[in-house]
Amino acid sequence: MNLVFRLIRIVIESFFRRRLHPLSESVLHLRVLPNDLDLNMHMNNGRFLSIMDLGRLDLLIRTDLAGVLLKHRWQPLVGAVNIRYKQSLMPFQKYRLHTKVIGWDEKWFYIEQRFERRNRTIAVGLVKALFRGNRRNITPEQTLKLIDVNIDAPDMPDQVLKWLSMEVK
Repeated sequence: MNLVFRLIRIVIESFFRRRLHPLSESVLHLRVLPNDLDLNMHMNNGRFLSIMDLGRLDLLIRTDLAGVLLKHRWQPLVGAVNIRYKQSLMPFQKYRLHTKVIGWDEKWFYIEQRFERRNRTIAVGLVKALFRGNRRNITPEQTLKLIDVNIDAPDMPDQVLKWLSMEVK
């Protein structure tokens, strides 16, 4: 239930926060809540993935892509996630979630999401995502054009290239 309240809070706050360029970083300030915990009394590994959804939503709203999605009835879809947990998050600890598009190709956007506490990395996730319209995928180039952004894709980071080379085809 608290995830729903977080979702509502983040949607409302995102509309009032400053707009972001698609290559800017979104930062959410969050806290581990009791329903985030597993039997080991630290944040559940699945909850990290749910919180990552919130970070991507904040980025969508603040880059004005959310309006484009609604207007065209596109859906954001995740194709793959690779996450590495480095430390635990304990009950009621504050942490930050950093979300940033780090590259794209002809089909996918690649997003890095980092959980940090006291400037230490707790977990890092790489996400491969796209937008889907009426029975077709929307290219990153088409997507960015609709928000009047005409930039070339940054060089694909090594960690994304290594991840992609290990994907099952």
